[in-house]
Amino acid sequence: MRILMIIMSVLSLIGCANLQAVQSVKASSEDFKMENVGDGIYVHHGEHLDIDTGYQGDICNISFIVGSRGVAVIDTGGSLKVGRQLREAIRQITSLPVLYVVNSHVHPDHIYGNAAFLADKPEFVGHEKLANAMESRKEQYAKLNARFLHEDAVGTELIKPTLAVKDKLELDLGGRKLMLTAHPVAHTNTDVSMIDSKTGTLFTGDLLFIERTPVIESDVKGLIAEIEKLKSSDAKQVVPGHGPVTKDWIAALSDAQRYLNVLLADVRNSIKNNEGMEKSMDTAAASEKGKWKLFDVANRRNVNTIYPALEWE
Repeated sequence: MRILMIIMSVLSLIGCANLQAVQSVKASSEDFKMENVGDGIYVHHGEHLDIDTGYQGDICNISFIVGSRGVAVIDTGGSLKVGRQLREAIRQITSLPVLYVVNSHVHPDHIYGNAAFLADKPEFVGHEKLANAMESRKEQYAKLNARFLHEDAVGTELIKPTLAVKDKLELDLGGRKLMLTAHPVAHTNTDVSMIDSKTGTLFTGDLLFIERTPVIESDVKGLIAEIEKLKSSDAKQVVPGHGPVTKDWIAALSDAQRYLNVLLADVRNSIKNNEGMEKSMDTAAASEKGKWKLFDVANRRNVNTIYPALEWE
């Protein structure tokens, strides 16, 4: 049950766009749009949905970068359908080959569109622990896809990485290089971030949420630490896992860090005062309510995740 609750919490992630002076690019339907956020970088923002209001596989940021040699995709959405929409959007912009498909971490809303790119024969790139994480969650994820995606779950399959990121890995698209970093346990145990050398665009995956309440699956202390490391980046703008692209990215990282620190302190106090987890779900990080979207449901899930671990500090 605990694994199922964690997986369900993952599916509450959302994305929303709020970047000024961007160009909308129509893709395969009026509902699937890409935004040109500068010099060959395109981002699609999924809908602002929680699992209880209709998870449909399209809730996170998925992106692609165009170089002179080819294309790199960063996350592919939560279903084959979304992946195909992304691939069609790429083909409307360039005929260059898709060389790389990068998965920022294991959560299903980011990885299940991979199969749409099999015919392109790219390298599928992910954290060195991603393949094992995919395999261990395969059955649970398949059940959740069938439950929430219905017909859109048909044909959806896990495509594991063919190229692992153990520490740092450089990818060359021609005229621009992408530097990937594998992170220690934080949001998950499979987190990878990536920065584009040409524009200084940093893709954080779910190490950063903007506007939407951050989600914790693995280690809240580790996540706080990795956010701190991201602050030393040479980035000019950031594409978070969920939320708008921003040039004010230090402030965005600090906002997420503040929430996580408040949550950590409040849960520790609840444990110290012998308050049960259920009460802590109602009180922890209450001062942050109103600052984040979907706070009530996501914050309770976060407490459910971190409370048992913190009891053993």
